[in-house]
Amino acid sequence: MDVRRKEAEVREKFLPKLARVLAKVPFAEDLLAAYYCALDKATPLRAKGILLGALAYFILPVDVVPDIVLGLGFTDDLAVLAAAFNVVRNHVTEAHRARAREALERLRRGAAVSA
Repeated sequence: MDVRRKEAEVREKFLPKLARVLAKVPFAEDLLAAYYCALDKATPLRAKGILLGALAYFILPVDVVPDIVLGLGFTDDLAVLAAAFNVVRNHVTEAHRARAREALERLRRGAAVSA
């Protein structure tokens, strides 16, 4: 897996997609924490690669359960994220979670969020 390519794709597409589907994603805070952990220079490359893979799956236009399926659309995304978190949970810090909560509040207000 080319981590730099995945990181560039996630940086470009993750926040816009999350902003579009925010109301439908009950695990948005976890997604954002994974995003900030994956972009953190202190995160080890292996953990970064795992998280970027999970985030890339979230932004894919086509996946196992299409996101438009009411009630089930994001269950596969949640499963992929949960599996990634299980492997890298020690690297997702309280600082990543705090930044995620702040970003989530900004998104809910319609404000811009940066990486």
